[in-house]
Amino acid sequence: MPSFDITSKVDLQTLDNAINIVKKEITNRFDFKNCHVVIDLNKKDFIVNLEADSEMKINQITDVMLSRSMKQGLAPEVYDLSKEAYPSGKVSKKEVPVRNGIKQEDAKKIVKMIKDAGLKVQASINDDIIRVTGKKIDDLQEVIAASKGWNLGIALQYENMRS
Repeated sequence: MPSFDITSKVDLQTLDNAINIVKKEITNRFDFKNCHVVIDLNKKDFIVNLEADSEMKINQITDVMLSRSMKQGLAPEVYDLSKEAYPSGKVSKKEVPVRNGIKQEDAKKIVKMIKDAGLKVQASINDDIIRVTGKKIDDLQEVIAASKGWNLGIALQYENMRS
């Protein structure tokens, strides 16, 4: 039976390249000359640590990070920007977690949306992957087309299409 997997993975090398480009651009910008700026990627925990003189500068760094990541092929949804910057002494800090993998509650939402779409497919959750199987490849392609319209706040990838 034809099947494919729905995942939400971030390539560590692409993320690292995007963060390095952001570092270079910020150090070359005139409005950041002689300012305290730290942009650090924790590769183990998938967290980007930002540190700057003010919250406004952290917001500017975040905007540059989103635009450069999109140019590298990363969706802006991979960054969890829900946390606010917090003051720490003379500087402001912000931790930006990178979403890697589909959480259980998000996976359940996706499976429910697939079932609500009324398509003749089965969806099952395996760790952080959702496997969708059906009798026809056309049904699977309808699931992919429908899922692109869902606003889940997660970057989805479709892989392992098998017929």
